Amino acid sequence: MSRLSFTLAIILGLAVAGCDRGAPDAAQESSASSALTGQIDESAAGELMPALNVTDPAGRTLNLGALQGTPVLLNLWATWCAPCVEEMPLLDTLAGEYEGRLRVLTVSQDMQGAEVVGPFFAQGGYARLEPWMDPESAIGFAVGGGSMPTTVLYDAAGQEVWRVQGGYDWTSEEARAAIDRAIAE
Repeated sequence: MSRLSFTLAIILGLAVAGCDRGAPDAAQESSASSALTGQIDESAAGELMPALNVTDPAGRTLNLGALQGTPVLLNLWATWCAPCVEEMPLLDTLAGEYEGRLRVLTVSQDMQGAEVVGPFFAQGGYARLEPWMDPESAIGFAVGGGSMPTTVLYDAAGQEVWRVQGGYDWTSEEARAAIDRAIAE
């Protein structure tokens, strides 16, 4: 096994450990305290957005590398991950507030793909989010997401500005200020 393969296997293991795969259909139960404890991390700033494909439940394909020109907030999530589920309505609100200035892409890492993602979006009524899928977790490997959710902000040139690992309050003043600074540059 090459070093790269081994490293990728470790990263995948950590990503899966972020939320329990043993949970049946629903997300893990949240504790009494909020699961929105992520922090903004700028340590990977400058990394390029991976030019990988995602698909939607209808089978349409989008290459992330073709998104240059507009800032992108890329959220890697899964239906079985409690913090992911908790922040989804916040991302939907954020997508509406920044429409035309920031593209919010939610990319499911669920291995069941459209079978679980389509119903999740229908039940949640997320009108401003697009249900993209990456059941092989290729994007998670490419961006080095060690846990879910992992959310990465890319500028209009496709370079990482910052990331958040773990759930985050996307409607907070801190979030808005960080996004406003990044998309103004």
